[in-house]
Amino acid sequence: MIGTGQTMPLDRSPGFGVYIHWPFCAAKCPYCDFNSHVRHQPVDQERFARAFETELATMRARTGPREVSSIFLGGGTPSLMKPETVAAVLEAVAKNWAVPAGIEVTLEANPSSVEAERFRGYRAAGVNRVSLGVQALNDRDLRFLGRLHNVEEALHAIGLAREIFPRLSFDLIYARPGQTPEAWASELEEAIGHAADHLSLYQLTIEEGTPFHALYAARKFTLPDNDHAADLYALTQEVTAAHGLPAYEISNHAQPGAESRHNLTYWRYGEYVGVGPGAHGRFVENGRRTVTVAEKMPETWANLVEAKGHGVTGGEVLTRSEEADEFLLMGLRLAEGIDLARYETLAGRGLSTARLSVLHEEGLVAPVGNARLRATTAGMIVLDAVVADLAR
Repeated sequence: MIGTGQTMPLDRSPGFGVYIHWPFCAAKCPYCDFNSHVRHQPVDQERFARAFETELATMRARTGPREVSSIFLGGGTPSLMKPETVAAVLEAVAKNWAVPAGIEVTLEANPSSVEAERFRGYRAAGVNRVSLGVQALNDRDLRFLGRLHNVEEALHAIGLAREIFPRLSFDLIYARPGQTPEAWASELEEAIGHAADHLSLYQLTIEEGTPFHALYAARKFTLPDNDHAADLYALTQEVTAAHGLPAYEISNHAQPGAESRHNLTYWRYGEYVGVGPGAHGRFVENGRRTVTVAEKMPETWANLVEAKGHGVTGGEVLTRSEEADEFLLMGLRLAEGIDLARYETLAGRGLSTARLSVLHEEGLVAPVGNARLRATTAGMIVLDAVVADLAR
């Protein structure tokens, strides 16, 4: 059994993570473009657990022996999994790689699928951190966002999670239609009062292929304009920092030491294996960073795994230039910024001093000592443009 103790202290190494994707949801939220699927018949969880075990073994053959620094069960809605399914998957991870006691093991959960008995089952299986998809703390906006829970259920789930798990995070979505700075500040203050040590705060965006995309195009609702959204972002930074949960990444806030170890692996450009329908992985194989992409349709993925040991249908070996660009894009999301020497090693060159000078004068980037570079708060708002400028 793994992960049953307190989580290990945070270090600065990128790490090696394992991501497990459970693709099933009770309902599809209108803003969501993740690989999630609704099934009106019971899912054969034993079959999917076996498929996860098989694909994990195939990935172990590709990565070789490694020490896992975090495990993340995402989705979809992993809290629809039976505790026995979670236990089987975590045991399979431990069969394939070294898994030190006390590493971070996160499971995403929706308040509508939370039961005390199931939570205790996840805890016994080795989960020591839960990430709850709360999304709003008023019932009107929860209905707008297509959530199946209400505020009362959300607060009940938060209370249970705080009672059962050593660590808790929950998500909120802001920049919702008609949301004023005063309303968001009040909701955020309430959220901080319920939070343990971590909050994920995302701006509502309209993604192609989602119901919201069609509704927004038809002008069924409007969103705050860019200036209003930027004001809400700045307010978010101010309120969370004042309450001891500063931003360590664009959308993530934590007490120092309580940052998400798994997500830091992504942002610090570490390695990770992705297992399950639609999962992505990035790890070094034969000396080169390799990308794996799995089949998205759950049943098709399971058929592929049963036929050939994995459901990977796409991927590539990255060039050094592509690695350097990804390193910039991920690392500048972090308050700690990027290690300039690591960028130079990946890219085979340093960043342009001329472009750095211009961005610094514009207040978009700032040095961290002599060895690191970070985006400022203003730079975070236009980060894609900052990265595009630096990567040229």
